[in-house]
Amino acid sequence: MATTRKKNTAPTPAGSGPAKDVQRPPAETLHAEELEKLRAHDDAPKPPGWSMSLHAVRRFILGDESLGVQRKFVGNPSLVDRAMVTLATNRGLMLVGEPGTAKSLLSELLAAAISGTSTLTIQGGASVTEDQIKYSWNYALLVSEGPTPRALVPAPLYTGMKEGKVVRFEEITRCPLEVQDSLLSMLSDRVLAVPELRDEDAMVFARDGFNVIATANTRDRGVNEMSAALKRRFNFETVFPIGDFNTELSLVRNETKRLLERSGVPMTPSEDLLEVLVTTFRELRAGETSDGQAMERLTAVLSTAEAVSVAHAVGVRGYYLRGDGGSAADLVETLAGTAAKDSPEDLKRLRAYLEQRVARRNGPQWRALYEARHLLPG
Repeated sequence: MATTRKKNTAPTPAGSGPAKDVQRPPAETLHAEELEKLRAHDDAPKPPGWSMSLHAVRRFILGDESLGVQRKFVGNPSLVDRAMVTLATNRGLMLVGEPGTAKSLLSELLAAAISGTSTLTIQGGASVTEDQIKYSWNYALLVSEGPTPRALVPAPLYTGMKEGKVVRFEEITRCPLEVQDSLLSMLSDRVLAVPELRDEDAMVFARDGFNVIATANTRDRGVNEMSAALKRRFNFETVFPIGDFNTELSLVRNETKRLLERSGVPMTPSEDLLEVLVTTFRELRAGETSDGQAMERLTAVLSTAEAVSVAHAVGVRGYYLRGDGGSAADLVETLAGTAAKDSPEDLKRLRAYLEQRVARRNGPQWRALYEARHLLPG
């Protein structure tokens, strides 16, 4: 369904000045001070309709120490460059990859920097209809005065075209094919027809700055495969998982700290426990131990975002149940819920990993993880 906010499951570093009672402020609120600072120092040419130059957008996403701007997306800088160039043209941007690789985060950051808002968002799903992405009607006004501009209720695409803003279409391949293909005229001719209205109100021509960022999970491939015609309107970019262990550990540490602070938890899991968590996720994800030994990989998604969620839950359990930062036993109990999502066989694979691989590891946290294996259900 069309929404004004999609909860993003991918990691994002802490920002400044968000509303304290909002669980997940949009990027333009979370990083308002950084955006204002970047605009004040932005003297490079801007594409038509953009609130920032490509240089400023890049610094917002990848960080700039000289201006005190934090890095928010951990990925290949050339991916960000290609994404920006695509959005400065008349082609849409399609971000594809495994779940939890920060596709939604990148789309949100791009929209916030380019348009000043990231909330023109459509959440894809089987129940989404064409009027939920284009426009609908206030039926009380429609009955009383007929189809007029006042009776029209704009949806994200209508607003994005009329105001020259970037529209985010999350998990587009989960939508029915006829809903996907309704984008064709907007992406090719940059026009939205409203046949119920008359004269100049019957056509909405896209203003400078309008474009579409869509995302799709590779695991959803084949659910509602995009038509060849629609694919031609997009440039496809693949977002890969984080390859470097230290980079992933740093991201998990920082994001866990931010989430725990918002949960009222003043402490974080120990560094040793976080290292065990990240190592476990990376090995179960890859089907290979850090020393190159093959093992069964889990079918469940074990992304960096999932690692952050597990670390967050470990910290909450430790603090609110015992007053500490979390333990290996908490990790085992939390991992069980993560591993058993897609297949009951994954729980067996996790048990085998704890009994066969973890048993050989040195260190107190690894030993504690092995001793807590009995906490797995079943």
